[in-house]
Amino acid sequence: MAPLPVAFTMYSDDEPDPGKWWKDFGNAELNSMVEKALAANFDIEQAWSTLRQLGASATQASADKYPTLDMTGDYSHTREHDGDARKTTRTENHSIGLSAGYEVDLWGRIQANANSGDLDYLASREDLHTVAMTVAGEVVEHWLEIQTQRKKKRIVQEQIKANKTYLELIELRFRNSISTALDVYQQRQNLAQVTALLPPIESEEQLLMHELALLMGQPVGSIEVSDAELPELGELPGLGLPADLLANRPDIRAAGMNLSSADWLVSAARADRLPSLSLTGTGAYSGTQLATVFNNWALGLAASIVGPIFDGGYREAEVEKARGVVDERLSVYKETVYTAFKEVEDALVQEKWQRKYVDDRNLQLDAARTSLSEAISRYIQGLDDYLPVLSALLSVQELEISMAEEQTNLLLYRVALHRALGGTWADSMEPPVADTPSSDTPTSNEG
Repeated sequence: MAPLPVAFTMYSDDEPDPGKWWKDFGNAELNSMVEKALAANFDIEQAWSTLRQLGASATQASADKYPTLDMTGDYSHTREHDGDARKTTRTENHSIGLSAGYEVDLWGRIQANANSGDLDYLASREDLHTVAMTVAGEVVEHWLEIQTQRKKKRIVQEQIKANKTYLELIELRFRNSISTALDVYQQRQNLAQVTALLPPIESEEQLLMHELALLMGQPVGSIEVSDAELPELGELPGLGLPADLLANRPDIRAAGMNLSSADWLVSAARADRLPSLSLTGTGAYSGTQLATVFNNWALGLAASIVGPIFDGGYREAEVEKARGVVDERLSVYKETVYTAFKEVEDALVQEKWQRKYVDDRNLQLDAARTSLSEAISRYIQGLDDYLPVLSALLSVQELEISMAEEQTNLLLYRVALHRALGGTWADSMEPPVADTPSSDTPTSNEG
């Protein structure tokens, strides 16, 4: 894999903060919503379940490293008649015993399979962390977009009031023969146009609320979101170096573990082509009466070696298949690393130019308001007709709504940056109480 760049295009002297970045927005309700989503989100619950399954599979893969011990028992009862109904022969047989087996791991096949299972388990844990970081980011994004829709609604409501005031003024001037009927019709059209903006905003807010409820593992209509001002955007967080992403991004860590797991499967497939040595032992007690069972005993020990001679190329193909998996996962790892670097750079570029865009749009809005004020003044003095006023009014109102969206986009790019940088805060997540494995449930050792 080609080396990563030594630094990001926008450099920060601060070290990356692996903590819960959404707390920087300073809203207690938002913090609570994220925590509730991390505890109840369905995708996270499914990830926990997958982790438990792979933990059990890892335990099964490691079990072959140890001997097996089984208990056996047998009882038989026969009755024989020799033709005389009064003569009956009864025979009883009792036996109990133990049977043990162990495969000597001559070539490391069993250990390789166990190592692969452990890595699959650890990769699944990193997949869980990736899901958690995605859910946290989506909760914050939905909360910001809900607040934006409410801000847009307040702006539109203020615009409706202003347009009604303008309409009353024009109608008064029309009754005094100062304005024309066309001026009245144009302002009525503008009022209707602004009023028509409300239903889509209301609809979008409700849809966002529904999606937020689902993210939090709650039914639709069961959550409330308080009105809040959009947070101020602070300075860039600590970025660290591109190489830091290898440790801070759980998807990269998972891809690396999947690659290592595939390497161990190659070792297991190669070892499977060599002979295997198995040891077995049996110990049994038997007797015709239960009380005499332990009077007769037998002990058997055996060793067997099995080696492939001809299998039609099956085991060789298994090795080739495992190597193909390694190549595939190596490519996935490279793509994951480069994608992570791209996502950080994308977020940095988007935020940089969005800041400039918001500043320029603010200047445009100030100029539009000045133009509207001048147009109204000239209209009242009778120097112009109403068309310049209408044009300036539409421009101001469109810019006001647009600015609400663009300021939110700036915040969303910051959220995207935090998501791209990853972190280690998800490492402390605990499984749901209901899903905690019981004492008799096998689990894998992370160490």
